[in-house]
Amino acid sequence: MSAREAPPVTEPTPEGEQILIPGVRPVSLRERLALRMAAPLEARKPQKPLNIGLFDEDARNQLNLF
Repeated sequence: MSAREAPPVTEPTPEGEQILIPGVRPVSLRERLALRMAAPLEARKPQKPLNIGLFDEDARNQLNLF
């Protein structure tokens, strides 16, 4: 690194200190939250299959008695 160059810009992350590419700014917390709010909702827990009535996969797999 020559005397005229500025030291590299870094940012702290959970993984440790990381160097930023010149000309690229880090993603702000506001931008991260806006992205999360724009995303579709997801279930908090894994959902059980709907095995009743028309959607009953187990009943479809049964053999006919006669």
